[in-house]
Amino acid sequence: MIFTYIHRIGWFIGLVLLQVLILNNIHIGGYATPFLYIYFILKLDSGISRHELMLWAFFLGLAVDIFSDTPGMNAAASVLIAFIRPSILRLFSPRDNLDNLIPSFKTLGISPLLKYMTVGVLVHCLTLLTIEFFSFSSIWLLLLRVVTCTLLTITCIMAIEGIRR
Repeated sequence: MIFTYIHRIGWFIGLVLLQVLILNNIHIGGYATPFLYIYFILKLDSGISRHELMLWAFFLGLAVDIFSDTPGMNAAASVLIAFIRPSILRLFSPRDNLDNLIPSFKTLGISPLLKYMTVGVLVHCLTLLTIEFFSFSSIWLLLLRVVTCTLLTITCIMAIEGIRR
């Protein structure tokens, strides 16, 4: 039990540092920025309660907000993805194996994991970038940024999954 929390805290700190020190400074083509920190939320086991998941997500988003000088945007998007994550996971996981499932290539398979991660990242990017733009006057630019950020984040997540495999 304590080892699980130490492991989670290690991933938490590592992903926050990676995001704020390196990934926030990457803007491919001026549009795409990877939001790799949400990998932490999407990767937690399915046995975790929704309240605990939302607390982890809030503090993760708050840590990124503090270092990125974005007032609550990442926290809001992270809490939303944590709230809907159990429903998304139920959509793409096998019916008989949802008790203590950790989403990975081994437990879900490549296609369901890719779909699960894509939906989660898409919802997060759409929420975060809509809050950032706070206007629909340039909807095409918003959609372009959502799609490019989603594709870049999914690419990074699948690369990490491939390495961890």
